[in-house]
Amino acid sequence: MDTPKDGKTPNLSAEEQHEVDKNQPPRAAVLHEIIRTQGDQELERSVAALWWSALAAGLTMGLSLMAMGLLNSRLPDGEHFKVIASFGYCAGFLAVILARQQLFTENTLTAVLPVMTKPTFNNFGRLLRLWTVVLVGNLCGTLLVAYVMLNLPIFDSKTDLAFLEIGRKVMENHTGQMFAKGIVSGWMIATMVWMIPSMESAKMGIIILITYLMALGDFTHIVVGSAEVSYLVFAGELPWKDFWLVFAGPTLAGNIIGGSFIFALISHAQIRSESGPPKKSADQAPDPRKRKEA
Repeated sequence: MDTPKDGKTPNLSAEEQHEVDKNQPPRAAVLHEIIRTQGDQELERSVAALWWSALAAGLTMGLSLMAMGLLNSRLPDGEHFKVIASFGYCAGFLAVILARQQLFTENTLTAVLPVMTKPTFNNFGRLLRLWTVVLVGNLCGTLLVAYVMLNLPIFDSKTDLAFLEIGRKVMENHTGQMFAKGIVSGWMIATMVWMIPSMESAKMGIIILITYLMALGDFTHIVVGSAEVSYLVFAGELPWKDFWLVFAGPTLAGNIIGGSFIFALISHAQIRSESGPPKKSADQAPDPRKRKEA
């Protein structure tokens, strides 16, 4: 049987060929445009809309601390049970992303792509405005939820101790580790944001996979970590100076570098590299024998 010149499977009907085309994964350029459009929409939102959404996200992220503390306090001691308890870390991310609330590390990718596509002073200003409002809103929400969890009679003493242990675990990292782990965390969140548009039906699975790996690796995240570490501050175990200088500053810098300057820059460069004129296929290349005959 002769092989078709275009390499396609022979004898496909028009309907079958349409089915093949429909089931092709989206090109990287399509994903880039989806995320860039989302980022542009975020940059257009008002300060009030960003603030309330970011504050809600900060409060919601307290679910991660709550879930991990509850699981740790109810599972037997042992490292293998910590693997199970790490699933609690996913709770806040699931709630925030599915509810479409403003999470700072999500915007380190989506809002950066419009600026990379059109790097004007106006776009840089819009980006800084969004980052500032969302970051402050997230931190206010996480600090508030940590204070409430500590001071209201909600949890038993064993769960309160589990919350403290989670914060102590974060503060075992020195400044350099906070920064390096923050880079990995920012990169992982950016990877998750890039994956979701191509697999909307598997969104929950993607969020759980990425954030669970973050928990297992003890990678630092500015929003979740601020709830965990501020709990120690409100309990009197840690000064605010260490919260800002040892945890928040290095972690924030790492998250921004990992999510924006590494992942977003590489992804954008990939699309720019593919944006040239389409190359001719082997079938379209001129036959050298014909040239000789001419």
